[in-house]
Amino acid sequence: MSLLRTSLAVGALLALTAACGASDATSRAEGMPETLVLAAIPAENSTDLKAGYEPLIKLLEKETGATVEFKQASDYAGVVEGMIAGNVDIAFFGPFAYVIATTNGAKIQPLGAVTAAKGQPAGYHSYGLTQGSNTAINDLKDFAGKSVCFVDPGSTSGFLYPSAGLISAGVIKSSVEADLTAGLKPVYAGGHDASALAIKNGDCEAGFAMESMVDKTLPEKGELKAGDLKQVWKSETIAGSLFAARTDLGPAALATLTQVMTKKANADHLLSQRLCEGECLITDEDAWGVVPAADADYDGVREVCAVTKSDKCKG
Repeated sequence: MSLLRTSLAVGALLALTAACGASDATSRAEGMPETLVLAAIPAENSTDLKAGYEPLIKLLEKETGATVEFKQASDYAGVVEGMIAGNVDIAFFGPFAYVIATTNGAKIQPLGAVTAAKGQPAGYHSYGLTQGSNTAINDLKDFAGKSVCFVDPGSTSGFLYPSAGLISAGVIKSSVEADLTAGLKPVYAGGHDASALAIKNGDCEAGFAMESMVDKTLPEKGELKAGDLKQVWKSETIAGSLFAARTDLGPAALATLTQVMTKKANADHLLSQRLCEGECLITDEDAWGVVPAADADYDGVREVCAVTKSDKCKG
C-alpha cells in the first residue's frame, strides 16, 4: 500500500511538472521568441541607460511572456548593424538612424513613435545655439568658419537637419565631410547634452541639440539656466524617434508588439500597473508614450538626405 501511494505521488508530481512546463511554454504571446533583444543608444551621456528603460522592459515581459535583454549601443551604426544581422529584435531609433537602417537592407517595421505628452503627435525640433552672451552669432549664416558642435554624424536633430539648415543658409554646400570642413570647424560631441554644454562652456562657438534637452532635461538637472544659451535657429518639425522591430519576428509577434507599444507603453498605463513610480518615462528622451507610426512618416527625412547629399544616408 505504501509503495502504491508512493508511485501515485510520484506520478502526480510528474504530471504537475509537465503541466507547469506546458503552461510556461504557452504563456508567451503567439509567435513570440523566448528572448527579445532591445537596443538603444543614449540621448545624453549615460552609464546606465537600461535604468531608464526598466518600466518598458517590465511591460514587454509582462505582455509578451518573453525575456527582454537590453543592449546599450555606443552609436547608431551599432544598432543598425545589429538589426541587419538579426542580433537585435527591437530598437529605439532616431529618425535618421531608422532611414539609414531601411536604406541598408534592414527588414524592419515601425512599432510606434514617441511623444512628449499625452495627446500630442510625435515630432520634435533641432535648435541652432550659441552662448547667451555671444552677440556675433544671430543666425545660421554666422556659423561660417566657426567651431560648431554636432551630436553625431548619424543623428537626425544633431547633424542631418542642421546640415540642411546650413546648406540653406549658404554656409556649406553639402554635409559631405570635405564640404563641411570647408565651411566651418565641425566637432562631434557624442550626445545632445554634451553638445549643448560644450556650447555653454565655450568649447564650441555654436552648435546644435534637440529641443527637449535644451528646454527641459538640462534645466531640470540644474546644468543649464536662463541666458546660458541663445537659440538662433529652429528646424522644421522632425518625425519622432521610434521603436522598430525585425519583420522576421513574424506577423503575430509584430501585431502584439505594436499593440503593446501604442496602447500600453505610456506613463499613465505604466503607473496604473505599478511598473514605475513617480515620473514615469518611456526612454531617455523625456517621452510620455508611444503613438502609431508608419514608414511613410519618415519620407521627410529621406528628402533631407537628398538635399544634404549625406554619405551617412547611405550607411
